[in-house]
Amino acid sequence: MSQRILAIDTSSDACSVALGWGEQIIERFSQQPRKHAELALPMVDEVLAEAGIGLKQLDAIAFGRGPGSFTGLRIAAGVVQGLAFGADLPVVPVSSLAMLAHRAYRENGWQQSHVAVDARMGEVYWGSFVCTQLGSVSLLGRECVSKPEDVAGAAAVQPADGFYGVGSGWVYETELMAATGPLQGCELTLLPHAADLVMLAQSALKKEGATVQAHEVAPVYLRNNVAAKPSANKLGKKQ
Repeated sequence: MSQRILAIDTSSDACSVALGWGEQIIERFSQQPRKHAELALPMVDEVLAEAGIGLKQLDAIAFGRGPGSFTGLRIAAGVVQGLAFGADLPVVPVSSLAMLAHRAYRENGWQQSHVAVDARMGEVYWGSFVCTQLGSVSLLGRECVSKPEDVAGAAAVQPADGFYGVGSGWVYETELMAATGPLQGCELTLLPHAADLVMLAQSALKKEGATVQAHEVAPVYLRNNVAAKPSANKLGKKQ
């Protein structure tokens, strides 16, 4: 029987929840900034009700672990930790940048993506990815947060042909292209989607060490100067 995975992402302006098993996916997606805390749990209830199952019938919960909005990442981590504790489920953390690269492949057929997300303060979150089939994304170099002009060194990225630009960080196109070289195309408006999170989590579950326990759930900010991460108790509370 296919594994049932609940996926939750609030790392961007979008709040996205999906439930997947096999090739079946039930999803909810709403682009309402600052309403993630209100939307996430009702969306979870909706997809579970539509599938006719309860939390304890799931095999795992996946979440967009970042990088992304600090507040959004804390909301997702808190919701996921509370649900995972209550249902005794393993958790699959997935890079929000990898989710964007996967969405660009799923919707546009773009196999190679330089993902750049606006990190505020004149910086971008960055990751370069190759995706050649659904559910599979490979990171080239490192994920990082840096000034656009410093991406090459921070991410260990090399100019190469055939790449597309994905994400809001490409407002800094001139600075970033100095590191990447010419692009095949660019899409600034894509946001992470839980449907991609489901597919990536399905693949991750086939690998050893892909999951964490509820008490280990934590966002990935990339910035070292972020305020201290919330404690397990705070993360466990519903947002």
